[in-house]
Amino acid sequence: MPFSRRKFIKGAGLVSSSLALHQLESFSSPIRYEDQRPGFELKIMATNWGFAGDTDSFCKKAKKEGYDGIEVWVPGEEKVRTELKQIVEANGLLLGLLAGGSDSAFQKHEEQFSAAIKAATAMKPVYINCHSGRDYFSFDQNKQLVDITTKANTETGVPIYHETHRSRAMFAAHITRNFAEKIKELRLTFDVSHWCNVHESLLADQAETMDIVLPRVEHIHARIGHPEGPQVNDPRAPEWLNAVNAHFSWWDKVIERKKKEGKLMTILTEFGPPDYMPTLPYTRQPLGAQWEINAYMMHLLRKRYAS
Repeated sequence: MPFSRRKFIKGAGLVSSSLALHQLESFSSPIRYEDQRPGFELKIMATNWGFAGDTDSFCKKAKKEGYDGIEVWVPGEEKVRTELKQIVEANGLLLGLLAGGSDSAFQKHEEQFSAAIKAATAMKPVYINCHSGRDYFSFDQNKQLVDITTKANTETGVPIYHETHRSRAMFAAHITRNFAEKIKELRLTFDVSHWCNVHESLLADQAETMDIVLPRVEHIHARIGHPEGPQVNDPRAPEWLNAVNAHFSWWDKVIERKKKEGKLMTILTEFGPPDYMPTLPYTRQPLGAQWEINAYMMHLLRKRYAS
């Protein structure tokens, strides 16, 4: 029988896909931690990033999928903030908010940031996740923004976290370590996919830094990054197994601490649309199904980290 390259590739692809799914499914086995205290809760949030419909449609879809809540940017207008909170509550969901500044000049940026934090805390969300500062601001300037959130947290009781995000204050592992060592109040949203990209590695050479940073993590953005980008095309694909293993190894440590503390753990599944999602040339058709991948990760995380 003559060799068929097309059939061989198709067959090899099916075998690889089957193997990858089997390997990824192994992460769905619940982890049993010792010394777990009562009170631990896992709440998984949905992102509206890339969702084409209105807020009510998004909330209904998130609820039907099985999410506990949503994470969205704090609206600039009070009327829209009121409507957002009403819609979220009507759909029986929790609310997490994103806040930050955008201006390149620090003084204006600080004003924007402070106003966003004030508006967000007034909505009494479960948490506020900050896109804090800029990578080109000085340490002291970015620290001023962290100080704003520390004061707001003390006054309102709303948990406020700073995301490990490219272009922001916590854009790299060693930079965030410096903040953590100098600011005892610092609490983080851990989106380590950015660091994999920034450091062009899976951070095996920064184990000591990770040990210092991980105890500050309160919220996770569960996207899988890799040394050449902040998002794999599909975490179920076999070529990304090493990256998936690395991310779960970090997340596991955070969950272990939260279970020992008996405290709330929030996770956002945050695989994004194009151009975060890799696309085909010319057509810009995404190589993966964003909502499907995020939902898959949500169910996987829920099984792994169940009480």
